[in-house]
Amino acid sequence: MTPEETIENFKLLGLSEQKAKETLKNANVTKSLLAVLNEVDVKNIPSGSGLLLYHLATKIKPQIADKLSFVCKYIANGDLDSTLRVDAALDYLLANVNDSNVNFEKFVDACGINVVITPEQVEQAVEKHMAKYKEELLAKRYHFNSGIIMQAVRADLKWADGKAIKNEVDIQILDLLGPKTDADLAPVRKAEKKSKGDGNKKPKLDENQGSKPTDLLSASGDIVSALSVPELMKKLPFHAPGENFKSDGYVVTPNTKKLLEEHVKATKGKVRTRFPPEPNGILHIGHAKAININFGYAAAHDGICFLRYDDTNPEKEEEKFFVGIKDMVEWLGYKPYKITHSSDYFDQLYEWAVKLIKKDLAYVCHQKSEEIKGFNPPPSPWRNRPVEESLQLFEDMKNGKIDEGEATLRMKITLEEGKQDPVAYRIKFKPHHRTGNKWCIYPTYDYTHCLCDSIENITHSLCTKEFQSRRSSYYWLCNALDIYCPVQWEYGRLNVNYTVVSKRKIAKLIEQGIVSDWDDPRLFTLTSLRRRGAPPQAINSFCAGLGVTGASGALDPSVLDAAIRDVLNVTAPRVMVVLEPLKITIVNFPTDKPVKIEVPDFPTEPERGSHTVILDRVLYIEASDFKEKEEKGYRRLTPTQSVGLRHAGYVITVNNVIKDNTGKVTELECTCEASDVAKKPKAFIHWVSKPVTVEVRLYELLFEHKNPEDTSEVPGGFLSDCRKNSLEVVKAYADSSIQGAKVYDKFQFERIGFFSVDPDSTSNEIVFNRTVSLKEDANK
Repeated sequence: MTPEETIENFKLLGLSEQKAKETLKNANVTKSLLAVLNEVDVKNIPSGSGLLLYHLATKIKPQIADKLSFVCKYIANGDLDSTLRVDAALDYLLANVNDSNVNFEKFVDACGINVVITPEQVEQAVEKHMAKYKEELLAKRYHFNSGIIMQAVRADLKWADGKAIKNEVDIQILDLLGPKTDADLAPVRKAEKKSKGDGNKKPKLDENQGSKPTDLLSASGDIVSALSVPELMKKLPFHAPGENFKSDGYVVTPNTKKLLEEHVKATKGKVRTRFPPEPNGILHIGHAKAININFGYAAAHDGICFLRYDDTNPEKEEEKFFVGIKDMVEWLGYKPYKITHSSDYFDQLYEWAVKLIKKDLAYVCHQKSEEIKGFNPPPSPWRNRPVEESLQLFEDMKNGKIDEGEATLRMKITLEEGKQDPVAYRIKFKPHHRTGNKWCIYPTYDYTHCLCDSIENITHSLCTKEFQSRRSSYYWLCNALDIYCPVQWEYGRLNVNYTVVSKRKIAKLIEQGIVSDWDDPRLFTLTSLRRRGAPPQAINSFCAGLGVTGASGALDPSVLDAAIRDVLNVTAPRVMVVLEPLKITIVNFPTDKPVKIEVPDFPTEPERGSHTVILDRVLYIEASDFKEKEEKGYRRLTPTQSVGLRHAGYVITVNNVIKDNTGKVTELECTCEASDVAKKPKAFIHWVSKPVTVEVRLYELLFEHKNPEDTSEVPGGFLSDCRKNSLEVVKAYADSSIQGAKVYDKFQFERIGFFSVDPDSTSNEIVFNRTVSLKEDANK
């Protein structure tokens, strides 16, 4: 059949020419639709049934493709007369996928065939639910969301026609309210923004928030709940526990129903997920998304999530990585239901490998690793060796009788990407951190991952898109061993521009002395982000804001910075710190002694606490807040322009400019005047008096280019792309109230940015890292 003929046949079902052409581009739907057309005479079907047949073709899953003819018959004779009934038919068949024969009585009941809903029933149901919302309807009139009533009626009358329900609701609302007025037709006014000084208390964030991450907060402190992790997780269209067979691509065997029943009994129908990192490096920002999806999905559905270390490579695993991974999971606010290791199951994995060999589904191969790399390696000459021979050789591998690299155990399966017979076991004469010298053969990810998921009764195996090509081996292996098979769901990987996350490349940066360690604040590891001062709530909200899709993409670091800034805006108390001090002497200081001033931690919310600052005749301002020569648009201190001192209640004016022998301004002698009598200045600046010296580390992006690993963008390699000025260290003067700050305490340095106390701090000197700058340009 030519494409033109196919389009004409599709149009017979009621599709427009444009829709028919679009459908033709989808090979799977086209295949199903052509099968549908072979089953029915489209010229002799009830009106509207053609579109129901199209709906069937787009919704039917491969697991029940053999029931296509059966469903077509019920549509063609008018029994399945709505998309609601067609969907119910497909749900019933999926739920009973292992039944060789359909139970017609139960099928008819599940689809509501012959159930007739009269207009009187619809009218009575609408009246019942309208009564519940009468007061709200009278108050909101036509701005009331009538969908609430329609949903309630649908719950009472499952098989009622949707249009009939809507029409009845519209009629009864019109009877109650009368025709629409001008006010009803006017758009709903958005809530007015709160003024900065309205005194309303904004939500606070708890640093130690347990297992429920908070929502993203706007700069004003208002919660944007649509971007919370729990809300996002509740919207994901994943299968319910025990309904694995309803998922696209899931492979059903004659034993699936029994295995799923046993699984549901063991798990009590709870969602079970796992976060399975390899303990051979530090987690990075991409892992934060995985943590939020796995732990967040379980939490949102009252389920449990395992932290499972995929410790199958003894060469690269270190204790510090095990500890670091657990710390970061807990830092993000999640508590694992149980901490497990792939090595917990080594004995069971070995037994299953022997079982595969006995079923002639695995064999011992002697091809070298370099021979089987790539996408088109030569087939193994040992693929068809006798089962008994493979069993003996595999035992020899286990007993250390074969040298490393001389043999592997391979599975007889071809992956989606064309890779044939992936390796299940390889020889490594390395002691394991948990099992010691018990094993000298270790399972691979392809073999271990799905089997550990099965052992732990995982309901949703959530992983990044690059593992989609392993899905076939995942299902094949569980079914080959006749064990419970979870469902694998993939989502897009999170990448960030201007950084590298490869363990090998970060190690190279450390070796070259470009960064200090895995937690250097210029990196995007989670330990780096914590050290830089990023709140865990912000990282969780950042991940939630990305959503969960199959698309992978790279984001600019400014997106993460915005999420960090939003949280710190409402959690970080304000203090005054001067990065580049310029001495000011107030020659007419009104008192003989220093003055104590109470400054609110959050100027727009004084009820949240305050701290005491000292004002004396000698104080310090930012050198950039004074210009000897006035410039157009410059609003701060000049010899002819006064400026206000924040929180002090004074305006200062320059009397004398003092310079050193190089001509650099070193001190200003000023007079002060109370701000309530002085002429209102154009600007107010921050200052410190009787300060403490602190070290401030000002970090910038480490790399010049978005993709430092892309040789077309950076021909010299990522090391050549490092900025020379990505870190500036300054000795700054800080308001003395900052003394006693603890590691990871966060502050907003007024007019400068957000900063966090670094672990390098000592009792003699506090060290601060710049987390993010302020949104506003401090030069204005």
